[in-house]
Amino acid sequence: MGSTKYSSDANLDPPLNTIHLDRWIPLYRAHALLYSTAILGLIYHRVTSIVTSSTFIDACLLSSLLLSELVLAFMWVCSQSFKWRPLDRQEFLERLPDKAGWPALDVFVCTADPYKEPPIGVVSTALSALAFDYPAEKLSVYVSDDGGADVTLFAFMEGAKFARHWLPFCRENGVKVRSPEVFFASGGCGGSEEEEKLKTMYQTMKRRVESVLENGSVSPKLASSEEDRQIFKKWKEFSRNNHPSVIQVLVKSSKDRDITGEVMPNLIYFSREKRPNVPHHFKAGALNALLRASAVLTNAPLILTVDCDMYSTDPTSPQRALCYFLDPVASAKLAYVQFPQRFQGLNKSDIYGGELKHLYMINPRGMDGFGGPNYLGSNAFLARRALFNSSLEAGNGHDFIKPEMVMEMASGVAACKFESGTKWGDGIGFRYGSLSEDFHTGFRLQCEGWNSVFCDPPQPAFLGDAPKSLHDALSQCKRWTVGQFEVGFVRHSTLTFGVRKASLGLGLTYSHLAFWGIWCIPISTYALLPQLALVYSRPLFPKPSDPWFYLYGYLFGAAYIQDMVDFIYHKGTFRCWWSDQRMWLIRSVTSFTFGSIQFISKQLNISSQGFNVTSKVMDDEQIKRYDEGVFDFGVDSPFFVILGTTALLNLCACIVGIFRYSMVAEIFLAVFGITNCWPVYEAMLLRSDNGKMPERVKIRAFFAAGIALAVGSVLFIV
Repeated sequence: MGSTKYSSDANLDPPLNTIHLDRWIPLYRAHALLYSTAILGLIYHRVTSIVTSSTFIDACLLSSLLLSELVLAFMWVCSQSFKWRPLDRQEFLERLPDKAGWPALDVFVCTADPYKEPPIGVVSTALSALAFDYPAEKLSVYVSDDGGADVTLFAFMEGAKFARHWLPFCRENGVKVRSPEVFFASGGCGGSEEEEKLKTMYQTMKRRVESVLENGSVSPKLASSEEDRQIFKKWKEFSRNNHPSVIQVLVKSSKDRDITGEVMPNLIYFSREKRPNVPHHFKAGALNALLRASAVLTNAPLILTVDCDMYSTDPTSPQRALCYFLDPVASAKLAYVQFPQRFQGLNKSDIYGGELKHLYMINPRGMDGFGGPNYLGSNAFLARRALFNSSLEAGNGHDFIKPEMVMEMASGVAACKFESGTKWGDGIGFRYGSLSEDFHTGFRLQCEGWNSVFCDPPQPAFLGDAPKSLHDALSQCKRWTVGQFEVGFVRHSTLTFGVRKASLGLGLTYSHLAFWGIWCIPISTYALLPQLALVYSRPLFPKPSDPWFYLYGYLFGAAYIQDMVDFIYHKGTFRCWWSDQRMWLIRSVTSFTFGSIQFISKQLNISSQGFNVTSKVMDDEQIKRYDEGVFDFGVDSPFFVILGTTALLNLCACIVGIFRYSMVAEIFLAVFGITNCWPVYEAMLLRSDNGKMPERVKIRAFFAAGIALAVGSVLFIV
């Protein structure tokens, strides 16, 4: 594994955690030196080819390839920082001090739309956090409902009742996966009489919640008390973007007990005030409002943020985080401990690349060698004091001593105009200015001198849902592209501010993530230009008889082989790697392209799409197709027009130019494109199910391909 280092002071014995340097670091660095030399050679060859080109058109075509290769070179240089000093860590939970010395913990579960994020799933996620192996009197779970939906509050009222039975059941039976939805769907742990009663209770609760969701609102008749009836009656006056702050303490640890008489953690519903024409800053704004309100109510020094679908699969995960927060050396400037995002229900080939192994597992290990991974928005334990002035020795808020006064204060700090004239969202709290508020927040914290830690235990600590339709996966990536450009192309740019304030290595890692949208330039160019050149017999690459040909072959082959080896080395499979690289190509010509256009439109003050919640809901037919590894193209989307056009051009190029033996590089790229586009051909020509490509999309793709060929005839025949 490589050398071992201790995070704790050398005089402390034994340490709470250890650090292991990756044993392949010397090989990574040697390969980087060789590959960088080859890149310089390619640039030299391309420049000399442009200078000696015989026509202006040739010079323009070769210059477009040079631009693409310079972008590839820039992204490759940035990516090498991930491999410069990757780390593995190990925690020793048994060495933690007595629970009396553990800090309090606030858990933030975020949701925004009950129709895209079913409330019963959000409740299950919150229950898995309520059931952490953590002192109940020190644990508070908040649900941030940014959709302001009465059905979500109703679901949590029901969930609070169920928790009185669920928490002792998990504790007494040693249940590991403490999301009831997942636990019962997987068959439970033995089918005891107690378990069957609990399952019936959960299914009854689930039916009640789903019935309310179908009706669209909560009937006052469903409320269990007059106070609750008045709450839901008042809700009739609310709308999603026009309502006051709503804070409901559903379980209070100072007085509520489970069925065995044990103390229960706090469970609190929270929905910040929203008014028309007042900026609300999406998820970052919701988190900041909750950050302030929770400081009034409980003020735990540690905060765990989780997405509504990211349930806990390891009740000891807070203890793993404590191995760093209670380390006297590591904790001095520790902002957050980031766990990887992992996903349930992926099919065998992970056709949509939903695992995102590089983003969530490989890259964070590399960033850990330069001060820590980026904040991923979920599965992260944060020090409250890193977000705004607080400390690990802070008190327990106002402890509900005067409930009316405390609730009034909490509602006040959640008011939509509270931040006016303050530094919230800039120098305090979660940062604004980007659709990727998590990426922006982590970057700014590290530029301010804070560190982070990547904690990747052998068994996943959290599991969630990845998009299981192609359109959702591409739309999500497009939103990330816009958000990360908003961090890269600003005054506090990752490439300038990041390098200056953090370090060269960390600045390059953040730049690789911030500028990933520019992949659209080389990938789109290589997906179209060599194919048109092949159709019209206009070589753009050296012939096999030219020694420079083998330099291009080395650069392509070495990059792909290293990527495959990295993927498989980090517990991947060849099939999943192939899907991952195919989705990288698909994202490059769709998500990255449209994301870049949207970002430019925003900079020009042209109206563009805002934040969209990724749907967690699928119909049975979609689920069946996904489980069988069949792509879903059943949506009329411009993404699929671009994919269809690209697929048709590669097919046309291969048919027309397959016997042009001197154009080996161009033929290879066309065949490689066809291989990756096979699911597109199936959807366009071979399938009859609802996941096939709509006729309108196919017609537009054929039309666009025809235009491209016509333009190519002008460029390559003149």
